[in-house]
Amino acid sequence: MSPLWRDQIRVFFAPGRVELVRSYRGIKPVQAAKLTAACEREQDAPAWEQPLRQLDRMIADAAGLDMIITLSNDFVRYAVVSPQVQIVTPAELYAYAAFHMREVYGERAAAWTLAMSSWDPCNGGICAAIESTLLQQLNELAMQHKVRLKSIAPYLASSFDQWCKRFKGERIWFALVETGRLCLASLSNGVWQGIRNQRMLHNAEDELLAALDQEAILFSARKEAVEQVYLFAPEHPELALPSDCGWRIIPLQTGNMPAPPLYPVAVAAPDRKN
Repeated sequence: MSPLWRDQIRVFFAPGRVELVRSYRGIKPVQAAKLTAACEREQDAPAWEQPLRQLDRMIADAAGLDMIITLSNDFVRYAVVSPQVQIVTPAELYAYAAFHMREVYGERAAAWTLAMSSWDPCNGGICAAIESTLLQQLNELAMQHKVRLKSIAPYLASSFDQWCKRFKGERIWFALVETGRLCLASLSNGVWQGIRNQRMLHNAEDELLAALDQEAILFSARKEAVEQVYLFAPEHPELALPSDCGWRIIPLQTGNMPAPPLYPVAVAAPDRKN
């Protein structure tokens, strides 16, 4: 079968749940309803173990399909890799990125597989790290079910690529909020300045505002009276900041431009009525 006609499944893989949407290719492509399966983490087990088992069940009849996986930021570690004009080969870049990740995260980085963003020796780039065992398990699962695993992408990378054409201005703040996690990236004149990827222990509004204020202090440039932050938070559609906080949210997900189906959506709270 031609790849142009092969059906495709897109997966969002997170600690608490797995979401899957299937697209039927053809003259008029059709998208099936999204499937969502919750999973609970077992004590002393990797956070990805239960989602992996759930995905195993969800793709039991997916032989011959293409599969694209977006990984929750819970499973990814990021770092800004500073410019280095002496780097000229991919091997040198990987060694430099690996050294930088060890400097940031210590020896545990040895168990991770690294991937670099587009690299500019004068502007640097972003390094993303994923546990090698998780990547191996996902690849083996795809082979077991005879599924073509087209790509595995971190949530930050996927969503940034999705929305970056809408970013305007010399200084960019991009906030990505999912269940239990906040990822905040900043750029200046197209150069990555920093990435904060943290668990959320309190409500999303307070966590986002605190992170923005802290990152603004670390930002070398002077903060404007009111800064703009581009927000993608499909699981938190009502997220807003106080009008007098010094930040103005520019929502990337709107009624006229909803979130693409491959991304997670808000899960309705259970009905507690007796």
